[in-house]
Amino acid sequence: MTPFDYRTHYPSARLPLFARNIVSTSHPLAAQAGLRMLLAGGNAVDAAIAAAAALTITEPVSNGLGSDAFCILWDGRQLHGLNASGHAPRAWTPDYFHRKYGADALTPPKRGLDSVTVPGAVAGWVALSERFGKLPFADLMQPAIELAERGYAVPVVVQQKWAAAMPELQSVPGFAEAFLPRGRAPEVGELFRFPAAARGLRAIADSRGEAFYRGPIAQALARFSAEHGGALTEDDLASYRPEWVQPISQDYRGYTLHEIPPNGQGIAALIALGILSNFDLASMKADSVAAQHLQIEAMKLAFADTYRYVAEPGAMAVSAEQMLDPTYLRQRASLIDMSRALDFGAGNPAKGGTVYLTAADESGMMVSFIQSNYMGFGAGAVEPSFGISLQNRGHGFNLSAAPGRNTANLVAPRKRPFHTIIPAFLTRDGQPVMSYGVMGANMQPQGHVQTLVRMLDHGQHPQAACDAPRWRFDAGLHINVESAMDPAVVQGLQALGHQTRRIDDPYQDFGAGQFIWRLGDPGTEGYVAASDPRRDGQAVGF
Repeated sequence: MTPFDYRTHYPSARLPLFARNIVSTSHPLAAQAGLRMLLAGGNAVDAAIAAAAALTITEPVSNGLGSDAFCILWDGRQLHGLNASGHAPRAWTPDYFHRKYGADALTPPKRGLDSVTVPGAVAGWVALSERFGKLPFADLMQPAIELAERGYAVPVVVQQKWAAAMPELQSVPGFAEAFLPRGRAPEVGELFRFPAAARGLRAIADSRGEAFYRGPIAQALARFSAEHGGALTEDDLASYRPEWVQPISQDYRGYTLHEIPPNGQGIAALIALGILSNFDLASMKADSVAAQHLQIEAMKLAFADTYRYVAEPGAMAVSAEQMLDPTYLRQRASLIDMSRALDFGAGNPAKGGTVYLTAADESGMMVSFIQSNYMGFGAGAVEPSFGISLQNRGHGFNLSAAPGRNTANLVAPRKRPFHTIIPAFLTRDGQPVMSYGVMGANMQPQGHVQTLVRMLDHGQHPQAACDAPRWRFDAGLHINVESAMDPAVVQGLQALGHQTRRIDDPYQDFGAGQFIWRLGDPGTEGYVAASDPRRDGQAVGF
């Protein structure tokens, strides 16, 4: 039995899905790609990889073959974490960027080849397949190849973001050729084909990813980078390996939330939950001003430390363990004033465009997977012969050692930048409970916290937690609130000093999530799944 009240609901046509084998993604065709693998005898890992490959075609605004990725999975016995985020080219130093962009540049550029670190997603797919998959790797690429070759009708939300990105990116190398086939963004319902990406996917399938890092794709990427002033080389690609990591965790209300450790921001969700565990949220109504204010303040405290300290682990001045120390988090919790909003600075713990998907099968395997090009269309640069749409994760580096800057995240050769994308996994007493995630830059840990509080403190089922109106902390006292939020709650937050702004675009500001909750024995009772209506997502299963 679950702790949920299934009568709880918000305005949405979505109902939770109950099944023994499930794939939940932000695009129906990608969910069906994963389901094909399960029906063919594959497991949840096979389904997740097939869905991830399909999403590079069906949601090119958010991810591509040049993405990075992270994964947390339960293999039936224990949790595993995979960090498939790429490192900086060997040539990258602060001086490299200051010579090209001026001494006052604080970060690498937002777009173009000098925002591109080594893409890690394809290596992540291969690592997952080799260690946990059942089906041949080439089979997992087939649905994506078909989508790229035959094309698909562009859906509403994807089209809106596509059109919005065109003015900024149309002159970036390779973008117009790949994504403006008629000299403009596709219209809603218009067929989009991506034959170059089909060639790339076939090369990846036939070589089990070797072509991408030590073959013809690597050679093409290096040539493309050199032609357009970038620093990425064949040696940078050949040197890359994804890393298996031990997830970090935080206990909350008898459950344990697990996140990938730094260089990602998952620790922000754990810090916020550690702070919230010092309060009786269950005694407050789920949508009350007090409950929302408390979560906002906890999230602000978490971000203050995350943005100050998190980077590649070897460069951090404090450890994740210090940042999650219960005594330290109690001290941080004591700073919250329930009568007014505050602008918090970082503490001192040393004293003490993204797609998310999840899959689960009847053997008990559960996969929480996320991949991203970062900002819409990432770097905007697309290698033309293999359709490799590249991420812009290098923009996440810092170029300055000035006071107040996160010097641990200073750019350096072969170093990984601060990352926003984070998969999540929930356990209880060492056993799997839920694989889930929420998309959207710094919305991700905020979404992890808001939805989990709704489920664990207020008994809302996953689809209700998914549907509920959200807020998003911006900076200082500024928060964005979803247009569906009760005006009385918004007014109550304003009375406490929160500077609110109503947003009518949920995709842009409040992310979208996918959730799979284990009901019991997966072979008999199965799972309940949810998919966020903020995108064109769908949960499918049998």
